[in-house]
Amino acid sequence: MKDEYKLSQEDLAKMKKIGNNYVNKDYDLYFNWSDEKMYCSELVWKIYKFGANIEIGKLQQLKEFDLSNSEVKKILKKRYGENIPLDETVISPVSIFNCEKLRTIAEN
Repeated sequence: MKDEYKLSQEDLAKMKKIGNNYVNKDYDLYFNWSDEKMYCSELVWKIYKFGANIEIGKLQQLKEFDLSNSEVKKILKKRYGENIPLDETVISPVSIFNCEKLRTIAEN
């Protein structure tokens, strides 16, 4: 986190407690915004939001992404059939990576 968003020990403890609620959850291959299953960037977003009240990255809807690539279309059809949940809330790894609240600590 950048200095202006520095996390306190209390924040970190609460984040750890929130994270522990998601231990042993199955991976969410369908990217549903629920707590039944979890995907990687959703887990990170929720730990920061509910543990420290910090939103990292921008929540979007699936329809906001470029879904026009033929491989993407194939995967979507395989996962969802004809009922692609275009209004589903999602958080992407890129959105978290580009978050202005975070700073790079190492690069290759």
